[in-house]
Amino acid sequence: MSQPILNPLIDKYLYQLAKADDETVLKEMEGYGYARKFPMIGRVVGRFVNLLAQGMNAKRIFELGSGFGFSAYWFAKAVGPDGKVFCTDGDAENKIKAENFLKKAGLWNRIEYQTGYAQDIFQKTSGDFDIVYNDVDKGQYPGVFELVWKRIRPGGFYIADNTLWFGRVVEEKVTDDVKPGWTEAIKQHNETIFNHPEFEASIVPLRDGVLMARRK
Repeated sequence: MSQPILNPLIDKYLYQLAKADDETVLKEMEGYGYARKFPMIGRVVGRFVNLLAQGMNAKRIFELGSGFGFSAYWFAKAVGPDGKVFCTDGDAENKIKAENFLKKAGLWNRIEYQTGYAQDIFQKTSGDFDIVYNDVDKGQYPGVFELVWKRIRPGGFYIADNTLWFGRVVEEKVTDDVKPGWTEAIKQHNETIFNHPEFEASIVPLRDGVLMARRK
């Protein structure tokens, strides 16, 4: 059975601390996401990845699974006016919503957003990346890492959301998986990265578990 990773009171406390410069846009995005039960990283994790990206002076970030632009909001703030966040999603409506929100935040000129199958778009996009962020369907996680890792620059990061999968990863028998095989795919994905000779990894137990892996 799924369970919260953090004590809800601690989660609430962290949320209250994680304020942004443009709270109006951010709260509008949160309201849109929560009303539709849309999976998104949330502002606590958003601030965390934003700080990571700023600290490493990231300028090229690729997202596999961008939704309506919530994670892109945090990454775009980090890369600065000369950086680029490459966004992908299978739903054209999400691109429209992302453009609307990120224009209000003054960040859309830092975004290149394509609709379609994220893995195909990644393969068609040239160059290496400072950060690759993975938030596609969980059954695809192992294949995504195998596809992208060689194009993360040394010192760059692979980041994946939902890697504790609401506690399902520690259950001996999963009884409420969202889709058959997803929990096993996440576990395989995590173990592959932690055992990979090219990466040093950790999972941060915020929200639903954020895997951070630095290429050596």
